[in-house]
Amino acid sequence: MAISLPRNIQLKLDQTLAQWQQWRCDPPLRAPPVEVRKLSEGISNHSILVKADSLYVVRIDGVNPSTNGLNRQIEYRALDIANAHSLAPTPRYFNPELGALVCSYLPPDNRQTANITDTANLLTAIHRLPPVHSRLNLYDRIARYERQLQHSGHTIAAQHPALHHAIRHCLDNIEARNKAPVLCHNDLLQANRIYSGAKLWALDWEYCAMGNALFDLAVVVTGDNLNMAQRNIFLDAYLQRPASIDEQLEIQQQCCVYRYIELLWYGAVIRADNSVFAWEEKLSALRSELSSLAPPIL
Repeated sequence: MAISLPRNIQLKLDQTLAQWQQWRCDPPLRAPPVEVRKLSEGISNHSILVKADSLYVVRIDGVNPSTNGLNRQIEYRALDIANAHSLAPTPRYFNPELGALVCSYLPPDNRQTANITDTANLLTAIHRLPPVHSRLNLYDRIARYERQLQHSGHTIAAQHPALHHAIRHCLDNIEARNKAPVLCHNDLLQANRIYSGAKLWALDWEYCAMGNALFDLAVVVTGDNLNMAQRNIFLDAYLQRPASIDEQLEIQQQCCVYRYIELLWYGAVIRADNSVFAWEEKLSALRSELSSLAPPIL
């Protein structure tokens, strides 16, 4: 079945499919995979469903992973670990030169509804996984996106100095707590969670690294737009006890940091690609998050 892909992506897909005998399948594939349909097409990567003896997802990088500070070797290692604990799909093939990753396809449970307690339990399991040799430094990640945004003529520190100062204040407070790092997914948005076989799985581990567990929770809180009551339920479910005042404050500060990172990403990556640009919407969400702190920073 012919599908429409950019020429460079199609060439890399063809090369990946041509390596089918090297895919780590048990039993080994008996024939070359064939394309079925596109699953997603984004700025960072393209995902294509293919079929051989079974169904597989082929992901091809759309941009150089280093642009977003990604490490594909670490991702593949974490996928292997998470799959061994039944938290992620099975990785079958990895070729960093092609920017290709192949995983088994997880068919979605169409009738399963999202549950924030299930997500809290999934994060608990992820944070108990063995470590990998990569550490998320939020200062570095923010600085990278700020430099990329500056290239497009925008300087957050100059244009929004109070906002920039507020985020630095949050970061400094978070770092001062000096929590022991755990393996984090760091991008567990709804699009990267799937119910399959009546179980919740984590997809797309490209941002995974050792880091602060509460930042991982903040990604879900902001991505799912949880209100304050839902945030408390989610945090309590993760901690398996009522959250302390200090923990509640930190999750709010982590949410501010994540919203700032999201704002920078939209500005540096989406705008640079001339796609739909939601800068004002993201900026407003960040200001609202900062104003909700007690006492408010901004």
